[in-house]
Parts: sequence; structure tokens; C-alpha cells
Amino acid sequence: MVDAARARKLGERFQEIVAETLEMKVKDPRLGFVTVTSVRVSPDLREATVFYTVFGSEAEVESTSAALSSAKGLVRTEIGKRTGIKFTPTVEFIRDALPENVRVIDDLLHMAAQADKELHERSAGARYAGDSDPYKNSDSAAE
Repeated sequence: MVDAARARKLGERFQEIVAETLEMKVKDPRLGFVTVTSVRVSPDLREATVFYTVFGSEAEVESTSAALSSAKGLVRTEIGKRTGIKFTPTVEFIRDALPENVRVIDDLLHMAAQADKELHERSAGARYAGDSDPYKNSDSAAE
């Protein structure tokens, strides 16, 4: 087992290496506009999980996924060369769900804002059910 801080630092270094490798060395035409969002390294440094997002349609996402699968070996080789660690970890690419989660949260916030607006509009013409000041003033009660 390795220190969690070292695994996190290696993950950050792997992220840089993977991004540079995808930009400079992978010449696959199926590779779309990819952003490497993070890399998580297992505590034993044997596995690296690369999270990525793709800008484009579902077809572009699928073709990029296939391109990344075929580039695993090249990416792993570059990680081994540029880090010099004893064991080069296996690389797995996983599409990051962050953009979809952001979209869902934005939709929920929009719905909440609409509900607040409707409630405010309905309450604009509302009147009290009883007296406008339901609390008795102690001065008037003494009289």
C-alpha cells in the first residue's frame, strides 16, 4: 500500500501525461474533443482510472470511446516512460457523468425558480384571513 497523498499526486501527474498523449501522439481520427477531468489511482498503484468528457453528439462520444480503448497501450507506455515508477498501472477510461449531473441540477434549479415565481405572484394579492394585526397592543388592552 502507498500513501494516499502519493497516489493523489501520481494521479495528477498521470492526468497531465494522458492529456498530452491524447493531444500529441494519438492520431486516431475517431478521437473527438476530449477533456481528461481526473485520474484516480488505486492505493497499490496497479490501476489508473481516467475520467473524461467529450464535446459532441452521442455518435462522437461512442467513436471517441472506441478510440480511447484502442489507445490504452500507448497511454500506458507513456505513463511508464514519463514517471519511472516500478510498475506501470493498467489504464481504464470511464466517461465522466459530471456534465449530465450538472444539466440535471440546472433543470431542478430552474424548476424551483419557476415554482418560487408562481408562489410570489399568487401571494401578491393575498390578504390576511383575520385582522391585519392579530396581536393585541398591551396599551389598548389597559384602557
